[in-house]
Amino acid sequence: MRAFHDPRSATHDPDTYFRRGAIVAHPEQASRYAILRDAIAARHDLSAPAEHGEAPILAVHDAGYIRFLSEAWDRRAELPGSVDEILSGHFARPHMSRRPEGLLGLVGYYTADTSTPIRAGTWDAVRAGAQVAVSAADAALAERRAYALCRPPGHHAYADSAGGFCFLNNSAVAAQRLRETHARVAILDIDVHHGNGTQGIFYTCGDILTVSIHADPADYFPYYAGYADEIGAGDGTGFNRNLPLAHGSGDAPWLAALAEALDGIARFAPGALVVPLGLDASEDDPIGALRVTTDGFARAAEAIAAARLPTVIVQEGGYLCEALPRNLSAFLDAFDAAAG
Repeated sequence: MRAFHDPRSATHDPDTYFRRGAIVAHPEQASRYAILRDAIAARHDLSAPAEHGEAPILAVHDAGYIRFLSEAWDRRAELPGSVDEILSGHFARPHMSRRPEGLLGLVGYYTADTSTPIRAGTWDAVRAGAQVAVSAADAALAERRAYALCRPPGHHAYADSAGGFCFLNNSAVAAQRLRETHARVAILDIDVHHGNGTQGIFYTCGDILTVSIHADPADYFPYYAGYADEIGAGDGTGFNRNLPLAHGSGDAPWLAALAEALDGIARFAPGALVVPLGLDASEDDPIGALRVTTDGFARAAEAIAAARLPTVIVQEGGYLCEALPRNLSAFLDAFDAAAG
């Protein structure tokens, strides 16, 4: 399959972040891009994305939020001292009533945590990732399948906020692009973390089905969403499904949940499919909570390919470990082989 990528994805390169009471090395480093790209270069056709502008981004994201992301680094002089990254320790809560004007307040208004610092190259990187997602969606329509090497990941980004390493929701951008052609589109998120941003964007939408298979969020990121009783609202009632798994679940329960998800997608009868591919479900992932093997990823790819839908695979999580490139290659190779 064709694999879309953009070297500008590496211009966002955070060093550390605050996790569970400690400052630790940031797992979503720029080196992920090169590792994932090199893993697929030998067996898949690498393509640069076309320039689609910001219209596909604004189709799923709030205009004020996009303005903030694009302008924040250029406003850094508003903060005292010299800064390598822009972060806030003050985050808006639902009962707070107003959007502030100052940069530090806006950071807390538009971000959910300290894992999404804005740095010199952040906007270039996340904008490039969205262009990759759109180009892959277009290719999937024409060629039945494509892979989007989006980095940073995106599925924790809501329409108007960043969080969980994510700034722009590449999977949502791809799904909305496919929706321009097909009356119904499905999203099957297999990242170890719940795709809370994607759920939020489409929660009241009846023509885009969102399904997420992930580790139980009761004591795991994103904590506040991803439970089985979240089924959508309004026109979207019944079109959101979460399949949380016990921590430590391996191939058998994960693949059983996948089969259940695919049955639901078949009943929905979409014209196209987006697969937010999180390789952090791996037994070797440094921040994962499931125990999926490399063979498990290959078997998942075969099952998804058997749906015979135009499919865009969007890279989400999967962090620095020896298994990361192996798992990506296993998934994409098995998908290609099964799709024929």
